[in-house]
Amino acid sequence: AAVVLSVAQPVLSRQIRSLEEELGIELLYRNGRGIVLTEAGELLLERARAILSEASAITSDIDSMRASPSGKLILGLPPTANAILSVPLIERFRENYPRVKLKVQEGYSGHVLEWLSTGRIDVAVLYDAPKTSTLLTQPLIEEELLLIGPANTPASLREKPIHGAMLGELPLILPSHPHGLRNLVETLLGRIKVIPEVECEIDSLSATLDLVERGVGYGILPYASVIKQVRAGTHVVMPIVEPRMSRQLVLATSTQLPTTIATRSLAQTVKELVRDLVAEGMWIPRIGADGVAKLPAASREAKLSDAVHGASLGNLSGKESVH
Repeated sequence: AAVVLSVAQPVLSRQIRSLEEELGIELLYRNGRGIVLTEAGELLLERARAILSEASAITSDIDSMRASPSGKLILGLPPTANAILSVPLIERFRENYPRVKLKVQEGYSGHVLEWLSTGRIDVAVLYDAPKTSTLLTQPLIEEELLLIGPANTPASLREKPIHGAMLGELPLILPSHPHGLRNLVETLLGRIKVIPEVECEIDSLSATLDLVERGVGYGILPYASVIKQVRAGTHVVMPIVEPRMSRQLVLATSTQLPTTIATRSLAQTVKELVRDLVAEGMWIPRIGADGVAKLPAASREAKLSDAVHGASLGNLSGKESVH
């Protein structure tokens, strides 16, 4: 036994005697021909084997859980991020973690933050999260806001960056107060003494895009939320300068909730997917040296629409000209 356990014989003998003293009973029967287990020794051996087997099973179960976590998770997303993130995220997460049931819940950042704080969701993606002791945040991307127009947006607008002063003349479709996007636009324009020309207030991303397509006005949104429409040729995007408009998208979890293996796996998947989408040009448009957004080939066909529709800025804004 000493050889098998790689310990000296005297040391093993002392350990056995110590165990017998602790239990108050002999475990081994010693005679001139060797030793055999007593009845108590047989019972101890049986129980010890069961304990070791259970310990091994626990280790195996934990390893399996680490490799393939299970459970239910709820992820909160704002509409603009949901437009590009939810479908590929669900596909990737289901493939990598089939035992975890993922639910995606859409809401404005203020609502998503409230859901996370009250434990209604497990992980949140939101804009410009407050710095509090109850939130753990990781930056995902600094997201630039662009002017979104219909396919027949005049070439005079599409061929150069949009200066902030022009947003006081162009008809805009913006969400109502206290939406974070509305507050950001008004704050940045207020610094240059410009009041945005709000043609229509609507708290719906899909309705905003429909109204833009119909020529009611222009939207201010991130590229990720309109990439499908841009590639389909129904919308165009234009960079905004002086001031440049951007906001930070962050990943957040609550310090008040336990961080499970499944939660960490979801958070890592979100970070990796955002990184991949940025690398593929799906989240941030490529801006040329001239400051003009380099759009996907499909959307360049929109430039032909000027000749067909005879569009002018006056048609869309209700004004004679914009300088």
